[in-house]
Amino acid sequence: MSVTPEALLEACRTAGVTLVTAESCTGGMVSSALIDIAGSSDVVLGGVVAYSNGIKRDVLGVREETLKAHGAVSEETAIEMATGALARLGAEVAVGITGVAGPGGSGSKPEGMVCFAVTRRGGETRAETCQFGALGRNAVRAASRDQAFEMIRGLLD
Repeated sequence: MSVTPEALLEACRTAGVTLVTAESCTGGMVSSALIDIAGSSDVVLGGVVAYSNGIKRDVLGVREETLKAHGAVSEETAIEMATGALARLGAEVAVGITGVAGPGGSGSKPEGMVCFAVTRRGGETRAETCQFGALGRNAVRAASRDQAFEMIRGLLD
C-alpha cells in the first residue's frame, strides 16, 4: 500500500475535506482501515456497505436503469454510488467501489475486476476499472482498498 491510511487522513486534513464511502466488494475495508486510526473522526463521516443492488438503489440512489444497462459492476454504478454517498451523507469527497472479489465472475466481468469512482463536491469525478486478476477474495479486496486510497489521494492533488 503506497498511500497509508495515516497519509490519506493527513492529506484530507490538509485539503480541509471530509470523506464518505460507498463500498460493495470491499465490505467496508476502506472506512475500517481509516477509522482504525485514532482521531479519524475529523475526516471520516461515515459510509455505506451496499452489497446488494437494493441497497445500492434504495440507500445510495443508483438508478435502476444504470443497473440494468451496465450492471452492478461498472464504472457507471461506481459513480452513482459515490455521488449518492456524497449527497446523502454530506462530506466533500466520496469513493464508490463495486466489483467481483471472487471466486467466480463471468467472461465480461471476471474475478478481480473492480470499478472505482471518486468525486468531490462541486468538483470533478474520476472513475476507473482495475483488473486485479484471480488473486483470491481477500487479496482482491485488499488491493481494492489500496487503489481507493490512491484514487482519493489523487483527487486531492
